[in-house]
Amino acid sequence: MSQATPDPRLNAMRDDLADARLKGRVEAARFVEGRPFRVTAPLLPLRRRPQHDAALDTELLGGESVLVFDETADGWCWVQAEADSYVGYVPADGLGAEDAAPPTARVTAPRTLVFPAPDIKRRPLAALPMGAEVAVAGAARDHNADYAELASGGFVVRQHLAGLDERAPDFVAVAERFVGVPYLWGGKSALGIDCSGLVQIALQMGGATVPRDTDMQERALGTRLAGIEGLQRGDLIFWKGHVGIMIDGHSLLHANAHHMMTAIEPLAEAIGRLDARGAGVTSVRRMRAA
Repeated sequence: MSQATPDPRLNAMRDDLADARLKGRVEAARFVEGRPFRVTAPLLPLRRRPQHDAALDTELLGGESVLVFDETADGWCWVQAEADSYVGYVPADGLGAEDAAPPTARVTAPRTLVFPAPDIKRRPLAALPMGAEVAVAGAARDHNADYAELASGGFVVRQHLAGLDERAPDFVAVAERFVGVPYLWGGKSALGIDCSGLVQIALQMGGATVPRDTDMQERALGTRLAGIEGLQRGDLIFWKGHVGIMIDGHSLLHANAHHMMTAIEPLAEAIGRLDARGAGVTSVRRMRAA
């Protein structure tokens, strides 16, 4: 039986160049080893083509590890993310050497500010999204807060960070913190997020390894249920190209283009609206207890 063609979303493969690990599985003019780098930008767009107006497929968070397979003359890198294996093009100026100080903590707030000194009254240098990983080099304190000093420079209030091994006990509660965030295709932060990005970041904060797109999530996550009877908090509802999270037996939390934000609504209303467009529920998946 012939081997299935690797998914190009999850495998670095082009006609002219491919990941050396794919040699013998795909055709390419040449094969190369990926070079390890780390995301240094707070949030880095990963696009389908090396153009700023190309489709946004996902976003990489500060501190993520990537493999770089190619770099263009006009400042783009063709990369594969380590966390979910997604492949695409990112601006080269958002990457740095992998051998820099390794991350020791993760941002747990939807968004946190990086100050130039341990002083919340100073103008912030940057903002980091939930899930971004940072290297903590020291500590500081003033009359307002305790701070973590970052190896890359700047200070973050300590209560917005947790150790890399700490897990959110309720991934639904993580997702609920994004209610009201604008809908953004390919987005994965409090600046803008899509349906599968919301599921991915919420589950990742709970310690799960989660693929990026809805079709991948529908195949990989949880246990399939027979229907929508007896739903529980944390059950995932899938449509073709869409996913939502049940917050209880009747209410659905999802980032969606109808509300153009992350919203909570009765599941029956979402089903009725999508049924009217010819998009019925394709499956219901129950996540295993942490």
